[in-house]
Amino acid sequence: MHLVYIVEDDANIREIESFALKNSGYEVADFSCAKEFYRELAKRLPDLILLDIMLPDEDGLCVLQKLRREALTKNLPIIMVTAKTTELDKVKGLDGGADDYMTKPFGVLELISRVKALLRRSVQEKEEVLTLKGIVLDTSRRQVYAGGVLCDLTYKEFELLHLLLLNAGIVLRRDLLMERVWGIDFEGSSRTLDMHIKTLRRKLGEEGVYIKTVRNVGYMME
Repeated sequence: MHLVYIVEDDANIREIESFALKNSGYEVADFSCAKEFYRELAKRLPDLILLDIMLPDEDGLCVLQKLRREALTKNLPIIMVTAKTTELDKVKGLDGGADDYMTKPFGVLELISRVKALLRRSVQEKEEVLTLKGIVLDTSRRQVYAGGVLCDLTYKEFELLHLLLLNAGIVLRRDLLMERVWGIDFEGSSRTLDMHIKTLRRKLGEEGVYIKTVRNVGYMME
């Protein structure tokens, strides 16, 4: 059973998040401030952290930075949660090392979906080799085989395929793909993504059909 830590000062929101996660089969511990969270973190590491930015005793972004500096916590999956909606707040959170970002108010189903996806991705990222149908991606050697044939992929093509494989069966929005592969500050056209997908499909040969276009949304690995 995965353990999730909730760091949230609003008692009502904390209770809703905790109830939803427990009902979905997760073990949960919740904290109203950073001090309580640090104390428990020293005893036991969670599998994922829901971290609010606005905490009474310490800014959530500062907490995030501390976690990313420590060897034991630098790779822990972290979802930032905040009432702030500006793009700058999101950029600060993601640049600071957050794996995902949720803006209040959000639905329970969205919360559970994001937690599941991040935990799944976290487990898969620890694996050196990802496979799907006839596609084999070796992260340690940065090699990709399709139908037994070695594919000559560029750096961006490899990263794009890696992200699609990690989220197989999940539709990835165009903006998310651009953000994760090209970076938040990328100023180029989203046409760049389409061209990379086209080339990636061609290089994968017959296995390229598993990259599906979801009209007006993005792409997914079937």
